[in-house]
Amino acid sequence: MRTEEALDLYRKMVEIRMFEEKAAELYTQGHIFGFCHLYTGQEAVIVGISQNFTSTDSVITSYRDHGHLLALGVEPRYVMAELCGKITGCSKGKGGSMHLYNRLRNFYGGNGIVGAQVSIGTGLAFAHKYKSDGGISFTFFGDGAANQGQVYESFNMAALWKLPALYILENNRYALATSAERSTVRNSLKKRGDPFGIRTICSDGMNLLEIIQKSREATNQVRERSEPVILNIDTYRYKGHSMSDPGTYRTRSEVETVRKSRDPIDNYGNVLQKDYGLSMKILETINDDAVEKMEIAAKFAIDSQFPKEENLRSDILI
Repeated sequence: MRTEEALDLYRKMVEIRMFEEKAAELYTQGHIFGFCHLYTGQEAVIVGISQNFTSTDSVITSYRDHGHLLALGVEPRYVMAELCGKITGCSKGKGGSMHLYNRLRNFYGGNGIVGAQVSIGTGLAFAHKYKSDGGISFTFFGDGAANQGQVYESFNMAALWKLPALYILENNRYALATSAERSTVRNSLKKRGDPFGIRTICSDGMNLLEIIQKSREATNQVRERSEPVILNIDTYRYKGHSMSDPGTYRTRSEVETVRKSRDPIDNYGNVLQKDYGLSMKILETINDDAVEKMEIAAKFAIDSQFPKEENLRSDILI
C-alpha cells in the first residue's frame, strides 16, 4: 500500500470520530433531536470494509449509521444537516440520525427497527442476482440484532437461493444495556451461520489492517461463488447505546482499558509511524484538519433551513 493510500485510511477514521464528537456536542446544545447513536470506537470496521465497495454494490445498516455514509464519501455537512433535521440533509431533514439515506451511493439506510436491515439487505442481494449486475449486498447488524428471528429467516433464504450477500456482524459487546455475554450462549455468534452452511470469517474490529484482509477474503468469496458469507467482527463502542444512555451498566475502567490498549486510530497511527516513517506531527495535522472540517459541517447544518410544510409529502410513495 502506498503511503498516501495508507494515510487516507487514517484520515477517514479520524474524520468519522471527529464527526461523532461534534454530533455529540450539537446534541447537548439542542440542535439534534430524537435519538442519536454514535459510532465512536468502531471506525476501523466501516473504513476497512468500505475498501471493497464498488459502484454496483448496495449497503445497508442499523440506526448507528453515521460512519457508514461518511465512508461512502458523502460530505459531512450533508450528514450533519440531516442529524439536525434540515432540508439540506441527505434525507432532506426527514430521516434524522437513524434514517440516513443516499441513493446515489446505493446506501439504503439507516434502519430504526432492530434486525430489519438484515431482511432488506437479503432482498437487495436477491435484486443483484436477479439483475445479474455483479453487485453484492453489504448488510451490517449488531450483536443485539443477531438474536432476532428474521435474521435466521434471511440466512436461510440467502443460503437456499445462493444470494450474493455479505453479512457483517458488528459485535460491540452491548445490545443497548445488555452484555453479549448475558444474552448469547458462549461463542455462539461465531456459529450462527453453521446450520445454513454459511461460512463465518472472524476479525478483530479494532485492527484496521486485519479488517481489510479478512473483509477482502469474505467479499471475494461472495463475488466469485455468489453465496452468502458472515463476517463476525469483534469491536467496541466507547459511548452509550445512544446519547440518552449514561452507560452505567459498565465500568469506566472497562472503557478506558479498551481505549488505551485497542483503540483503532491510535494503533493504526503507530503502524504509520513505524512502517511508513510518518511523524506524529503529520498525524496531528490530520486530526486538526478533521476538527476544522466538522466545525464547518456543524455551521452549515445550524445555518440551514428546516423543511417547509409543503415538503411533507414530497419523496414519498403513496
